Amino acid sequence: MRHLRVALGLIGLLATQAAAQDNAVVVELYTSQGCSSCPPADDMLRALAPRDDVIALALHVDYWDYLGWVDLFGKAEHTARQQAYARAAQAKMIYTPQMIVGGIDQIVGSRPMQVMDALQAHASQPYPFDLRLVRSGDLVSLNAGPGAVGVYDVQLVRYVPHQTVAIRNGENAGNTVDYANIVTSWVLLGQWDGAAPLAMQVQADGPEAVVAIIQQAGHGAIMGAARLR
Repeated sequence: MRHLRVALGLIGLLATQAAAQDNAVVVELYTSQGCSSCPPADDMLRALAPRDDVIALALHVDYWDYLGWVDLFGKAEHTARQQAYARAAQAKMIYTPQMIVGGIDQIVGSRPMQVMDALQAHASQPYPFDLRLVRSGDLVSLNAGPGAVGVYDVQLVRYVPHQTVAIRNGENAGNTVDYANIVTSWVLLGQWDGAAPLAMQVQADGPEAVVAIIQQAGHGAIMGAARLR
């Protein structure tokens, strides 16, 4: 436990040092309330969530629901996204907790030093696309200049910043867990070739935070990201 606390402190220090770079690294945590190994990874994501240099996203999956507790935030779409990452990496299985950093690095979510190393590596490499968001009422405008030509998925993500859950059954029965940045929707807005400026306007009702992500098609590297809390 002491090593986990030290590593979380180092992650916080790294985030503070990198905040001025305006290069927020996207971290996806695939987790489940029915997974006994997940709470340390949930704690790590909660430590990362307030940082400006990290866009921390918790995607709760549904494939452990049969163990006696149905994850209140679990979505089949999150499981499908994790499976797509596995196919892209030619991995034979999916698991929790798993963190995917920058769309590339796939890490066991309870290994904070590896997560820290990946964050540091990605923070030192600015995104190819400078993605900007502007909100006007329930409308959000996405804008980015042209750059490397390719095939990119433009995605919109919404999340709830915090929720506490008392788990009554399953592997975590009796535990009360604080969850951060719980993804409520992940929508593909369309594809972009990077050759001309990107200019999109989308409806974003409700109080949830808004994240836009430009990612290489086929669940590749994240090439640009921006957030409105």
